[in-house]
Amino acid sequence: MAFEEVNSKVVRAHVSPATPVLARRGAMLGYDGQVTFRPVAGQGGGVGGFVGAALSGESNPMMATEGTGSVLYGFRGLHVTVVQLDGSGSLTCEADRLLAHDANLQTGVEFIGQGGIRAAVRGAMTGQGLFTTKVSGAGAVALLSHGGTYAIPVDGGGVAVDPQAYVGHVGNIQVDLSAKVGWRDAVGRGSGEAFQLKMSGQGTVYIQASEQKF
Repeated sequence: MAFEEVNSKVVRAHVSPATPVLARRGAMLGYDGQVTFRPVAGQGGGVGGFVGAALSGESNPMMATEGTGSVLYGFRGLHVTVVQLDGSGSLTCEADRLLAHDANLQTGVEFIGQGGIRAAVRGAMTGQGLFTTKVSGAGAVALLSHGGTYAIPVDGGGVAVDPQAYVGHVGNIQVDLSAKVGWRDAVGRGSGEAFQLKMSGQGTVYIQASEQKF
């Protein structure tokens, strides 16, 4: 099942018994057909699944949409980007970026603090904290952003992005924090670009058209 982009802030999902949808609770804008909505405890594991997301803070109230019909989703006027996963690589993002996704996709919480102090600092810079969410399998994911997203391919060489603009990435990508703090930054007269996320490997990184966080 693929999401149909109605406009930059609304997507439509065609729901059937074979293609239920998991969505952020309260994100339904309208629907037709015979569909029902029920709360789902936690992230991941399909419609009825649960992982310890609540313990990590990587958790959003989610609901399952089931039945037959089409449903419109949007949230607080934020922009929506549809990412199609083909099963070859996972999507990594913050849980609150998820608007909706195919219920057959698997979500899990990853502890990024095991990467040491640099990973911990990276988490702090991106707002992820010590945990992040991974979405894997084949299917569609609708992501939220401020101002829409721009996809940057990562193909071996390094790509640097602003931590505040980072939305997520797909593929086998390693993320590291690069800091170039000089005396001007220390006294508040720097360029404001002292920290960047260095992306390397193979995949795609998504940045938003804003440095505003959720």
